[in-house]
Amino acid sequence: MVEKNVNDPEHTREMEMEMDTVEKPSVQQQPDPDADEEFTYAEQRKIIHKVDRRLLIIAGLMQAVSFLDRANMSNAAVAGMTAELNMEAGNRYSITLLVFFAPYIIFEFPATIAVRKIGPRKFLSTIVLLWGIIMMFFGFVQSWVSLIPLRMLLGALEAGSFPGMYYLVSSWYSRFDLYKRISIFYLIGVLGSAASGVLALGFSRMDGLANYSGWRWIFIMEGILTCLIGILGYIFMVSFPSQSHTVRWFLTPAESAYILRRLDRDRGDADIAGEKFNWRAFFSSALDAKVWAFALAFLCSTMQAYSIGFFLPVLLKQKMSFSEAASQALSSPPYLAAMALMYIEGLASDKLRLRSPMLYLNCVLSIIGLSLMEWATAPGVQYLGAILVCAGCSANIPSLMVFQANNIRGQWKRAFCSASLISFGGTGGIVGSLVFRTQDKPMYLPGIAACLTANGVIVVIVTCLVVFFAIRNRQAERGAAVIEGLQSFRYVL
Repeated sequence: MVEKNVNDPEHTREMEMEMDTVEKPSVQQQPDPDADEEFTYAEQRKIIHKVDRRLLIIAGLMQAVSFLDRANMSNAAVAGMTAELNMEAGNRYSITLLVFFAPYIIFEFPATIAVRKIGPRKFLSTIVLLWGIIMMFFGFVQSWVSLIPLRMLLGALEAGSFPGMYYLVSSWYSRFDLYKRISIFYLIGVLGSAASGVLALGFSRMDGLANYSGWRWIFIMEGILTCLIGILGYIFMVSFPSQSHTVRWFLTPAESAYILRRLDRDRGDADIAGEKFNWRAFFSSALDAKVWAFALAFLCSTMQAYSIGFFLPVLLKQKMSFSEAASQALSSPPYLAAMALMYIEGLASDKLRLRSPMLYLNCVLSIIGLSLMEWATAPGVQYLGAILVCAGCSANIPSLMVFQANNIRGQWKRAFCSASLISFGGTGGIVGSLVFRTQDKPMYLPGIAACLTANGVIVVIVTCLVVFFAIRNRQAERGAAVIEGLQSFRYVL
């Protein structure tokens, strides 16, 4: 696996920052990211919490409407869309889900570059506003075929959202402050999935208003909500750390400088104001095999998350025999459980400075949940399984994001890895949209088996990475290796 690119101009800058002493600090000996002469510890935490409030809330709300606008297809299906548009024949419903992901994957890398060049506030708020308008158009289609171009446009616009915000959030925090923040950002996003059932139930009760069916009002009203979040994003979204002092009502120049010093002490790759895009630094990251190992594990996790998101109301109705209203309402609590789990794991993981145990735990929860869904006979026990699998696979997404972010260095490598991780996540969405096929109802055994296999793959990949990281850390302690181009850097297990 590639550890560094000696010809990378960013690497040259990073190496100048390395320690001059022969002694190489262990993980426990690394400098405290909160050590600073200009601000007291209380003032430092106040600055970090100021970043938390401004960055995580608005980024999380943008991600929430993204998840909401993906989950509403299943809510609309239960509310009558598939019957009215004759989507129950063949794989028409799965096709409309599938076409979202081709443009979503294609535009991941260009969108990640664009968020850096254009700036997060303008770029992210614009795409959210545009896909909110597209979402409203869903409510006026007269044929299932018309959903296909709309879903493709939605995929192209949403391509910049998740990787852009993940890249932005990971640029702001030191490694052992990151998991809790990624968890908060993502759990606010999951709130969109959690609210989808309740919102869909309420909006579907507008059935007949202006002679529109209830499922059409789901798309129209949620599209309006998305547009409002896009406007709020333009007002409140922040930029990268080096430009943060230019954002109105945010950080002072001294506070911005503290954030940059803190990042350099922690991992030596603080954001550089005015740094030009470097194609070589960006794409050289593709030579690092662990980048693709992270991405494959992420694919396996998102495959389960998407399949549950797309089909949970359908599974509740067809597999567990709940009514239409109950299926809509019961699709929310599993996501609330996921939000609680990922936040608790974020606190524990940052405190313990360990990442892999959370990944193993989430896989075990998913495996137990899938088994209960398939082989239990009581609807209540099957529903408990749905809660466990939703919590496990959803919590694994921020776990893998932080596991990757903690074990890479360099701004352009971070940008590349954000795009590669989320693009593989989009591929997981393609698989997830095909997992629970109409011909397999009501048992859906092939879909359950695919999700069980995905958890096994995650366990194998994480184990291989942990063994590799442990070996390289020991080599670095002996002075036999330099990890990620920085003498003091150690992998987080």
